Amino acid sequence: MIESQSSTSTSAAGFGLGIDAGGTETRWALAAPGGAIVAEGRVAGLSALQMATAQGRDAVRATFAALAADALVHGVPARVQAGLTGFGGEDELLQRWLADALHVDPQAVRFCSDMEIAYRASFAPGQGYLVYAGTGSIGAFVDVHGQFHRAGGRGVILDDGGGGFWIAKEALRHIWRNEDERPGSWQQSPMAQAVFDYVGGADWAFSRQFMYGQERGAVGKLALAVAAAAERDPVAAGILRAAGGELARLARALLERFGPRPVAVAGRAAALHPAIVDAMRAALPGIDLTQTTAGAHHAAARMAAAIDFNHSTTPT
Repeated sequence: MIESQSSTSTSAAGFGLGIDAGGTETRWALAAPGGAIVAEGRVAGLSALQMATAQGRDAVRATFAALAADALVHGVPARVQAGLTGFGGEDELLQRWLADALHVDPQAVRFCSDMEIAYRASFAPGQGYLVYAGTGSIGAFVDVHGQFHRAGGRGVILDDGGGGFWIAKEALRHIWRNEDERPGSWQQSPMAQAVFDYVGGADWAFSRQFMYGQERGAVGKLALAVAAAAERDPVAAGILRAAGGELARLARALLERFGPRPVAVAGRAAALHPAIVDAMRAALPGIDLTQTTAGAHHAAARMAAAIDFNHSTTPT
């Protein structure tokens, strides 16, 4: 368990449990039928991509168990809406595992992309575009018919420009290219010093193990060290501005496809440093751009509390 907060200990009969599962952390919230959030917490990060390996599947089940242990203190929810990063529609096993952990009927559990619930935290369908930057990045639009449209979000190996993993990769790429050409140059770089402190040392073995030996969410946290060095290192500042440009590209793709609408930017990576959103704004002249911290887990909980899963379609 990481943390849990509650304003009530009464039975959760009729309440909705919302889950926002990302690579860095998984947040949950319990909502009353009227929409009031009565309990919330967070546990370890979670991704549908983990289902590809036995070790990953074990981690998913362990995270579900930890989340259930926290949430069930406040009662058994009637319905569950879970947004999961990397989700591609295969939910039968996930549905059964989460239902078993929560002691609910599997039919009371719904999964969707984490971006679908993140969008609902900022806009009603058709109102605007969401650009989300966490470990990865994506642009999202839910139209008036409930259809989900995306730009980017193809994964950190292929792209996900502007996300935490991308920022970490760009920083290490720059550092090690410099070391190829001028060994020891890291000692004159505040960013390199901060990065090497974070990964454990200046030897290549530390960077190699950091990048290739753990989950993408853990790698993405290195972006914190890059942001911390931005005021002292122009290269770090440049990487953050470039991240803002990458996020603006996602917004432009949606604007060109579906027409002018407001844009909201959210996610922990977008909030690392003001330079990121400033660069986005500069790249999107004339566009109404706001930065939001609206909780997707709250939106998911309210969706679950408001919907009768037996007489509705899957929320998008």
